[in-house]
Amino acid sequence: MSETSPATADLYDEHGDALQSCSVQLRHYGGRSSFSGTISTVRCHRDNALVKAALAEPGEGKVLVVDGGASLESALMGDLIAASAVEHGWAGVVILGAVRDVAAIRELPLGALALGSNPRKSAKDGVGDRDVTVSFGGVDFVPGQTLWADEDGILATRP
Repeated sequence: MSETSPATADLYDEHGDALQSCSVQLRHYGGRSSFSGTISTVRCHRDNALVKAALAEPGEGKVLVVDGGASLESALMGDLIAASAVEHGWAGVVILGAVRDVAAIRELPLGALALGSNPRKSAKDGVGDRDVTVSFGGVDFVPGQTLWADEDGILATRP
């Protein structure tokens, strides 16, 4: 979200139920507390190979939404993958799961929301799905739709 973009509360006041509001309370880990962009998705469980591959592609200001099944057993993103996201122009990452290397991610100009953290690495088998609709917190995150995130929460356009 740029300096001139409205806050999520203002967006919701203006558009109401035309927007979806995520009820899952995620923690901010990145150096940017507000961000927005076109949604891209990954669905995976304790395997971050698809997350790594997605964030190594040109992001063009997109936001990667990762449905990690709410698992906190291993991290789906660490500092190297987060740095790759910055290098490739991603605005942010929203993870229904865990991150690691929290102190390093906090220093990056990247929006990074997750349920929690865990130092354990994940598998690298490439199991999961890319650019499919993922749903959590009462929101259907559809690739190509728009997401806004700030300290008040996450909003997404309706499909």
